[in-house]
Amino acid sequence: MKLISWNVNGLRACMKKGFMDFYNEVDPDVIGLQEIKMQEHQWEFEFPGKFVYINAAERPGYSGTAVISKIEPLSVKYGIGIPEHDDEGRVITCEFEDFFFVTCYTPNSKRGLERLEYRTTVWEKLFREYLKSLEESKPVVLCGDLNVAHKEIDLKNPDTNRRNAGFTDEERTEMTKLLDSGFIDTFRYFYPDAIDRYSWWSYFAKSRDRNVGWRIDYFLVSEALKDNLVSADILDQVMGSDHCPVELNIKF
Repeated sequence: MKLISWNVNGLRACMKKGFMDFYNEVDPDVIGLQEIKMQEHQWEFEFPGKFVYINAAERPGYSGTAVISKIEPLSVKYGIGIPEHDDEGRVITCEFEDFFFVTCYTPNSKRGLERLEYRTTVWEKLFREYLKSLEESKPVVLCGDLNVAHKEIDLKNPDTNRRNAGFTDEERTEMTKLLDSGFIDTFRYFYPDAIDRYSWWSYFAKSRDRNVGWRIDYFLVSEALKDNLVSADILDQVMGSDHCPVELNIKF
């Protein structure tokens, strides 16, 4: 199976920048999208023969996730099952025969770290518990913009970003906890020492042109799927967003 994840930073805008050309060329079995920034009634895009699921934020033009699949899931769940944490449209879970596919747009701690405490002491714990509850019945494939560069190798300038959102000790610690709970960072599984491979670039100062980026988009899988992994990649030549897509090929 070919799986894709992409923070499109507004799907309607990304559509105007070649999304369908990319989608048709890559032809994924399942694609998870983050930050679609639209309500369900605004979805006017055609994906003939595909199954489309949308989890819009209550706030218009904000957050939101979507899944487009060639295969009809056995079940679909929106959010993590806790209403007070599910109004931003951040999670969709599709159950397939052999695994759960989860797409997630992790809350950003924001420039002044105003959401850092919520994210690291509330959201991360609840989301990790949710993933582990899924694992009780079958393995999990998690994809999405997890809004953290886990290690120094995962961003261009670690020294100057120590207390910036996405590279605080607190966020990195929570990522470590998630991996230690039984998940594999698939890109690092295949490329443990790869440098200068990023999935997000600021619009400031032509950061993408200079490849001054961060790796904050991931495919994580349950340890039980280790032997199923075929390949992982960062599709950093694909334009259309300030993020690029990431890919996982996995056999079942």
